[in-house]
This record gives sequence, C-alpha cells and structure tokens, in this order.
Amino acid sequence: MDSRTVAHLLHEIVALLELQGEDPAVPAPYADAARALAAAEAQPVAALLRRDKRRFAPEVIDVLEDIQETGESALLDRLRESTPEGLFEMLRIPGLGPSRIRRIHEGLGIDTLQELEDAARDGRLTKLPRFGARSTEQVLRGIAWLKESGAQVLYPHGRAEAERLLASVRRQAGVVRAEIAGAVRRHCETVREVEIVAACVRDPEAVAAALAHAPGVRDSVGSGTRAVTIRYDDGVRLILQCVPVDEFVVTWCRATGSEDHVQELVARAAVRGLNLGAHQLRRGDGSVVELADEPALYAAVGLPWLTPELREGLGESEAAAQGSLPHLIELPDIQGVLHCHSQYSDGGATIAELAAAARQRGWSYVGISDHSQSAFYSGGLTVESLQRQHEEIDAINASFTDFRLLKGVEADILPCGRIDYPVEVLDRFDYVIASVHSRMGMNERQMTDRVLKALEDPHMAILGHPTGRLLLTREPFAIDMEAVMRRAGELGVAIELNADPHRLDIDWRLARSARRHGAQIEIGPDAHSVAGLDNMALGIGMARKGWLGAADVINTRGADAFVEFATRRRRARARQ
Repeated sequence: MDSRTVAHLLHEIVALLELQGEDPAVPAPYADAARALAAAEAQPVAALLRRDKRRFAPEVIDVLEDIQETGESALLDRLRESTPEGLFEMLRIPGLGPSRIRRIHEGLGIDTLQELEDAARDGRLTKLPRFGARSTEQVLRGIAWLKESGAQVLYPHGRAEAERLLASVRRQAGVVRAEIAGAVRRHCETVREVEIVAACVRDPEAVAAALAHAPGVRDSVGSGTRAVTIRYDDGVRLILQCVPVDEFVVTWCRATGSEDHVQELVARAAVRGLNLGAHQLRRGDGSVVELADEPALYAAVGLPWLTPELREGLGESEAAAQGSLPHLIELPDIQGVLHCHSQYSDGGATIAELAAAARQRGWSYVGISDHSQSAFYSGGLTVESLQRQHEEIDAINASFTDFRLLKGVEADILPCGRIDYPVEVLDRFDYVIASVHSRMGMNERQMTDRVLKALEDPHMAILGHPTGRLLLTREPFAIDMEAVMRRAGELGVAIELNADPHRLDIDWRLARSARRHGAQIEIGPDAHSVAGLDNMALGIGMARKGWLGAADVINTRGADAFVEFATRRRRARARQ
C-alpha cells in the first residue's frame, strides 16, 4: 500500500472519530499525517516507516505499522464497526461534515438519509442547537445534489419517494389509476429513479403535461408526449407514462420488469402468434387482445402470474412455465426473529421492550444476540455481563406462557477463524450467530479459509452478514461464497440474509445458490431498536427475489425446532 492510499485511510479515521464525538485532540494527529502524506510524493509504507518515522505521532505510527504488517488498520476496522451504518450514507451529502452528522444523530436519533430529509422538511432539524433555516436548506440542497447526480438510494428511501409521488399523480384530474413500476416495484435493494404508470380517461398527453408543469418541478423532458421524465426541485427524478385505460396493463407490466424479463414475455407472445408491443397485446391480424389485469396478460403468453420481485430475467419465466417455481415466503410465515441487539451492547431497547414488540408483531419468540467480548467497540459482553443478561432473560421468560426469549449472541469470527468466547461460554447459548467484524481486507483465500474454519465449530448455528457489505458505502470483502455455502449446507449451518437496509447481506442473487447447496437461510432484522424489528419486511422481499420459500428459512420454524437445529451439532460432538 502506498502513502496516498494511507492518507485516504487516515482521513476516514479522522471522519469516524469526529462522528463518534471524540475530543478534537484525538483525530488531530491523524489529520496532520493525512495532509502531509497526500501532499508528498507517493511511496510505499515501508519506506515511510524507514525514513520518516519521526515525523508522525505514536498513534499514527501504530496505524502505519499495522498496515505494513497486515495490509489494513485494526483501528479503522473498529471505528467502522462501531459507527451506525446509516451515518456512512449521510457522509455522502456534500457540505454535511462528521461533526454536524453526529449532532443530528444524537439530537434527533436520525441515522438514515430518508429520516434526515424528513426531519429537514418537517422542521425538526431547524430546532436543533446550532442549526437553523439556513443550515437546514443547505442539507436539503446537498440531498438534492445527491439525487441529481444519479446516485442510487436505498430501497426504503426510494419506496418513500415513490409513494409520495404516486399520491400526487393519483390526485391529478383525469387519472383513474396510477401504480408504481420499475425497480421499486421489483423490490430492488437500491433505486435510482421513480417510475409510475397512470391510466387516464382523457387526453394522456395533457395529463402528462399538467404533471410536468406542477409546482415543485424544476424541468422535464418529453413535454407534449405521453411519456415524460420529470425532475423536481428536491432532485428526485420521475419517469411517468400516461396512457389510455385500455393500455394500462401492458404498459405497467413492461415498465415493471427488467429488460431481460420483458424480452422473455415478448418472445413467448411471438410463439403464440401474438405481438406484445409497448402498450398493447395484438393478435396476428392486428386486433387488440383485451386484458383485465396482469394475470390475464401472463396467461395470454402461457405463464402464471409472476410476482414483481421475480421479474429479473433470471430464468423465472421458464421455471414458471415448468411449474418449478417455489411458493414464495411471506411475512406471516415468520415465527420468530434471531438477530437483535439490546442495551447490553449497542442496541437502544431493553430486552423487555424487544420481547413486547416482537409479541405485538405476532411472533412467538425473539432471540437476543448482543455482541461478544472482542467487539468491545460495540459494547461487547464480558462473561459477567452475559450472566446478568441470562438471568434477566430467565426472569422475563417466567412471565410468559405463549412467548419465549432465546439466549443468543453475535460472536466475532476472529482473524484466525476461531469464534469468540471459550467453549464453556459458548455452551450457554441457545444459538450462536458468528460474523466477521474485523480484518476485512484479507484476500479471498485468507477470508474464505477463516470463515470455513469457523463453520467447523459446532456452536455456530448462523453465519451472520456473510460478505460484510454496506450498500452504497462499502464493497463486500473478498470471499468464495460458493465454497462457504456448500460447506454450510453440508454441516447444517444457516446463512443469514441480514435485513438491515444498509446490508441486505447475503445478496438476494446468492440466496438461490444457498438453496441449491442445501443451506438454510435465516432472515435477521439486525435490530438495534424496536423499530429495527420492522426490517423483516424488507428481508422478506429480498428472500422472495431470491426464490426462497418458507421451508428454506430457518425462522419459519417454532422456537423448539429452531433450538434443536442450532444445538444438534453441539450435542452430536458431545456424544463422540
């Protein structure tokens, strides 16, 4: 690694230290070193340590030596893992620095771009100390710039934008039906723009023109036609198609599916002597096939109706034609959730609050899985803290007859592949989620060997967020997921589909591979608050995109059946 790259890492350390509210004296040495390295001629880290060691503060030297020895910084790893994921997303906003983001997070409990925009619009941001109308407007301009630059946003933000614009389109005179299409309807993990199709009882061009000139519109393309692209003052881009009522079904279907999926439908229509055009389905003689709804369109081309999540052109049409698509999982299939953090580590809710919220959502159990002792930067639990937590869980369980708290942990997979805590401590848990939280810069062979070794530990029931990605802010670490999923299937270890909107890890595209290898999936909310339990709906959408049925997901089982799954390897080892 050269000095310019090191400068970038040091700048990130500075930003994260400021985000976490450290005294300005703490990040100062890293900032000084970053500026000096960025301005100097690039050179290897080894040369820096050999020739310029005395130029830097001792804490900077520690980072440089760590990078020289391992290729990464343990300090940076710790800071990344102890920083709420949503704050990384907010760092993308021009003009919104770490210290201001920290004040927003601490003052309003905000940690997503969507929540920040909502707070700026409803006046909460203006009321924060050292924030006013001018600062709030600057934040909104920064968010607008982000959208105008074509940057993707996370699905929940895109969905909220789409629903807001949909309500506006539905209020327009002449519109009798309007629906969301595109990436939002397909439940994609990130969204670039909003797509809406509107059925009109009068001149569609006039309806489109009226919407393109509505208040709040900055500019539009396609004025005078039925298809317009509208850019709003807040940077949101809407692709709008206004069509007569009898063209709505085909237009909506085509605007929803990926290009590959649509071409599959066109090809299937042609085999049947039909022409699937941009807005209508026609017979060979040119007559229009009347379609009441999307199921009628799919039936006309010889297919059962395909749920929008599947419409990606990845073999779903052929599987549907053969009757081999699974019955996809639905939210009511979930009986309990397992990846939840309480106030014992870095969560914001008590165990009792998480239990009450889970019961309200109709679940029969919830697992408490706080961080293990090595994750001290996220409040990882000492053995003494674990004892107190387990006693509290026992006391709360004694008050239930229809609900159960499970004793879990999210234990670190250490760089050597060992799972954090000694065996006698791991034996105390109902289940163990094991995750990588450090040394993410390992090469593919090293990381794969690390995780494969961890899988061999009979205590591991679930491999947590297997690739470590943070959508839009951190790429997955290098790992051979096919080898990992194959071994997980052989050993009976579940693979997590982490439903935190910043993670959604594993990627839904890998879910099919996990299923093929016989590995069960656990959908975990990674909840750090009561509201975080609702991440499960997003996780279900991703599981459906990955062709998963209820039988593929471990937490569609009851508590007893799950604990049996989680502990059977442990019991089998004890009998040997």
